Amino acid sequence: MLFANWLQKSWNFYFLICFISFNSLVFKKEEIFKIIYMQFSFDTNLTKIAAKVEANERLTFDEGIELYKTDDLNALGKLADFVRRRKHGKTTYFNVNRHFNHTNICVADCKFCGFYRRARQDDAYTHSIDEGIEIARNAVNEGATELHIVGGLNSKLPFEYYTDLFSSLKREFPKLHLKALTMVELDFFARFYKMSDEDVIEKLKAAGMDSCPGGGAEIFAEPTRSRICDHKCDGNRWLELAGKVHKAGLKTNATMLYGHIETTEDRVDHFVKLREQQDKTGGFQCFIPLAFYPNGTALSSLPGPDAMLNLKTIAVSRLMLDNFDHIKAYWVMLGLPTTQTALHFGANDVDGTITDGGELTHAYSVESGGERKMTKNELISMIENAGFEAVERDTVYNRVEKATV
Repeated sequence: MLFANWLQKSWNFYFLICFISFNSLVFKKEEIFKIIYMQFSFDTNLTKIAAKVEANERLTFDEGIELYKTDDLNALGKLADFVRRRKHGKTTYFNVNRHFNHTNICVADCKFCGFYRRARQDDAYTHSIDEGIEIARNAVNEGATELHIVGGLNSKLPFEYYTDLFSSLKREFPKLHLKALTMVELDFFARFYKMSDEDVIEKLKAAGMDSCPGGGAEIFAEPTRSRICDHKCDGNRWLELAGKVHKAGLKTNATMLYGHIETTEDRVDHFVKLREQQDKTGGFQCFIPLAFYPNGTALSSLPGPDAMLNLKTIAVSRLMLDNFDHIKAYWVMLGLPTTQTALHFGANDVDGTITDGGELTHAYSVESGGERKMTKNELISMIENAGFEAVERDTVYNRVEKATV
């Protein structure tokens, strides 16, 4: 039962059982159930939602709003943790990966981004294919099974740069999984190179693209999206392309950037739209809430999300996204203590070692000193110290091995 563990740890457990047993002759089952749930949370709206969660019923938009409104953070976390354990038990996934940001030159100027540069800026760069191969070689030598490839929307590069990059990487490292290019990048390719969506996807897949990350989703709702990233494709276009990638046989992830100018309604709308797309094409593996990091951006006057919003967003995403198997607590953005707590709030993945990260992670790391790298043993210890079982996975959630320090 959902609250059995809570009740057994309560000093009132014996007295509550005696009370219910004595009064079971006069109380209906529904009334007894209500008594138990009242002990679980002082928030009556959360109590009602908990009954639906235990019955495995889908939550509505309005219920998503109520989840964010609750002041009972402990009960919200317990509710999300119940769903997490129903799906995964204590299993918590990580992988050994490396981020490769091939270029920071970008035609867009998203308000939340501290990574992009114009082509003539002194610190603008584009990595050569040979440099990409060396970066991948170092990652493979450290045990990486995945290379995460994203970058700016660089109008100076030909489409062949990407196909040559992927094919060269696959030729050198055929077992290395290339998780590459967001829906925003694919949209840019189709428009700039005057290709159909299907041609873009098929050519990149043939060159070696194995799956796609979930970036660029930001926030779907208008006018918020246009206010923070008006040069990017809109939310409907992002979802359309994700569906086309799924139909091509590739898995993707999905993200949401939160803690900037978005509203609670914007966040819940985002969850509902992702859930609807997953119902249609079923190719999303994991949802990653991305905490906005204001330093170095056009929105640097904003405070960014606090721990309360971080944990609520993890929990609400687990409860609203009932057709997503995995919810990730991205340790680079959350920091290590919050990541460990998030594992008790619905998350079952912490991302990976990142092995030196990539230039993009420099722009949003919240760890002291801009730390962007963890060893495999450090990740395992972080998970185990939080009370969970660390399991190394590949990109598509095949178990590599049960991990322990």
